[in-house]
Amino acid sequence: MIRQTQVAVVGAGIVGLAHALAAARKGYSVTLFERNARAVGASVRNFGMIWAIGKPPGKIRDRVLRSREIWIEIAHQAGLWLDQNGSLHVAHHQDEIDVLTEFYETLGKAIGGYALLSPEQTLERSGVVKAQGLRGALWSETEMLVNPMEAIARLPQFLAERYGVTLRFDQTVRAIDYPTLVTTDETWRCEHIFVCTGVDFETLFPEAYRDSGIVRAKLQMLRTIPQPANTRIGPSLANGPLMTGYLSFAHCTSLKALKARINHEMPEVEQHGMTVYMSQLPTGEVTIGDTHVYDNTVDPFDREDLNQMMLNHVERYVQLPTLAIAQRWHGVYAKRFNASELIVKPVDGVTVVNGLGGGGMSQSFGLAEEVIAKMLF
Repeated sequence: MIRQTQVAVVGAGIVGLAHALAAARKGYSVTLFERNARAVGASVRNFGMIWAIGKPPGKIRDRVLRSREIWIEIAHQAGLWLDQNGSLHVAHHQDEIDVLTEFYETLGKAIGGYALLSPEQTLERSGVVKAQGLRGALWSETEMLVNPMEAIARLPQFLAERYGVTLRFDQTVRAIDYPTLVTTDETWRCEHIFVCTGVDFETLFPEAYRDSGIVRAKLQMLRTIPQPANTRIGPSLANGPLMTGYLSFAHCTSLKALKARINHEMPEVEQHGMTVYMSQLPTGEVTIGDTHVYDNTVDPFDREDLNQMMLNHVERYVQLPTLAIAQRWHGVYAKRFNASELIVKPVDGVTVVNGLGGGGMSQSFGLAEEVIAKMLF
């Protein structure tokens, strides 16, 4: 028996979920395929941050802000935890506060939603920031958090209940010969197929993968035990090394001095792609990360020295009640350098959406609306 659906989405990570939502909201019948009992890839191995501050004004920032609107809407509807906690970029060195000040004066004021904070104001926002040597911080109101494990597990059922999306978990898509899609158990006829399978899409379209310019990025991350005494870090936290990689800070002339100092004092930042963020789950655990290694053959073994480097860096600017680690893991995502995403049509009727790098949680809902509008109308 051949089953039928207007839209098939392969992959139930955040990119696939976003495309299923966007198509279902337009009134299409949608079937979501996932080879595992639940998504276990990069979409659950991250901070859960919806993060706009790194994007300068333009298409990608607008996309993140649209995704933010959708997250707020569906979190309420689906009963997901969501914390509109903002972010703090903390400065303990003069070159860091120089960059934050230049960003604020040249861009932040015009965008809105930013404030330069004194040391005292910074400590009011986050009591875990180290007071010694503190020069201040940049506050941004747009950033927020979801619990990625909860959200990615709950959203498929939400799509089924609210929009009638058909779920096919534990079914591997073995072949796509448009308009036919074949799984381990069924054969489907589809009007359009979206392949959103992250780092594994080459198994279906190896030529498209070969020509895509995609590389795999392995990142190591840590999560503490719940902080005692109900300690909250407040906003998601970052500092100097993270600023050096932001496109939104790239115009700042003061960035050169910051990069020079970091390269001299902390060569591991560039050597291991270390960008230390901190976010906190509602149950008190603090997520810390991450390091980056780019290689299409991913080393399965994590390096404890890299984990220790991240913890050492955290201790330079934050004082948590405990840094006892409950979980260590690595994630792998697909990245295209010099491009924010990959959208290709290997054959008529099939669209591959991939290569969002570390921006999946931040961009996927907005991107999916763009893709569905272009492909299905």
